[in-house]
Amino acid sequence: MTDTYSLDRRALIAGGALLTAAAAAPASAAVPLSDFSFQEGRWSVHHRKLRKRLAGSTDWNVFTGTTHAGPLMGGLAGYEDNFLDDPAGPYRAEGLRRLDPRTGLWSIWWWDGRFAEIEPPVTGRFEKGVGTFFGDSLLDGKPIRVRYIWDMPTAGVPRWQQAFSPDQGASWETNWFMEFRR
Repeated sequence: MTDTYSLDRRALIAGGALLTAAAAAPASAAVPLSDFSFQEGRWSVHHRKLRKRLAGSTDWNVFTGTTHAGPLMGGLAGYEDNFLDDPAGPYRAEGLRRLDPRTGLWSIWWWDGRFAEIEPPVTGRFEKGVGTFFGDSLLDGKPIRVRYIWDMPTAGVPRWQQAFSPDQGASWETNWFMEFRR
């Protein structure tokens, strides 16, 4: 049986090891610890999500939710705790981000509380204020490319969007938008 003190101590040691690795990263690898700082705190979220994906659908589910987001491990990681009030049934979902300080690339994992599995990560970075992340997944048993874009077309109102490609990125269908407001 492990006590809370041991778990907390191990977490501190692991966090210290990651920070030591970040400090040892090559000087040319700038560590963008503030890439996701725009999302810290509590948000009301406006969702617009296609009811059917990669099916030629133009029928959108529009609903609200909330997000609480913040840094982990001194900014080398971050989390999102989401409540989605989807008309098909409310649920929770989590996002976890981790920075590789040597490459400057973020990996983002998403998991939906309605399912046991965690989606494969998307990986990318921010350039000129826009974060673009790509990964591979499955939709109805078929391979797809996944793209996340984080931007802020309206000052103080972050936006996330997800798109799927059935043809390795030759074409994209944006199927989910999330707009965050205080």
